[in-house]
Amino acid sequence: MVQTPAKSLTLEEFLSLPETTPASEYLDGDIIQKPMPQGKHSLLQRELSFALTLAFKPKQTAQAFPELRCTFGGRSIVPDIAVFQTHRIPRDPDGQVANSFNAAPDWVVEILSPQQSQTKVIRNIFHSLDHGTQMGWLIDPDESFIFAYGADKSVQGFEASEIVLPVPAFAETVRLKADEIFAWLQA
Repeated sequence: MVQTPAKSLTLEEFLSLPETTPASEYLDGDIIQKPMPQGKHSLLQRELSFALTLAFKPKQTAQAFPELRCTFGGRSIVPDIAVFQTHRIPRDPDGQVANSFNAAPDWVVEILSPQQSQTKVIRNIFHSLDHGTQMGWLIDPDESFIFAYGADKSVQGFEASEIVLPVPAFAETVRLKADEIFAWLQA
């Protein structure tokens, strides 16, 4: 849902507004509220975040952040899962993870919700790739299909199969297959 105010807001003005539930994003001057996650979306987001956390934890290569606001390149987006390599995670002076992430994730995962514009979601993935993201996934639970976008914006499609999905080089310990991901919906 586009919620463009009568007077166009700057990115800085948008960031000073209270957070909404579900989150709103700032895209090229428009404020767009993300749809409320439903069952399939919520389950896939939880399970994938958990699987990525388990894969990254032994070597502390990266962190998977669900619903993390990322502000970069004139936009402020909230990917369903934003993955940052550990050395790129912003830190407070005391070493704790910072609240503000003003950088593109290394890997962005979006899970399509019913009635959500696939084109708008892909535009956010492309924007991320244009600003240094190494890979983007778009998971469509209703079609049991995963699109994997490379840094060069090349795209591969995966249906439920035994093929290991492509991941960024830093995430080589992640060995997921489309059929495994969609099997989580049988919980």
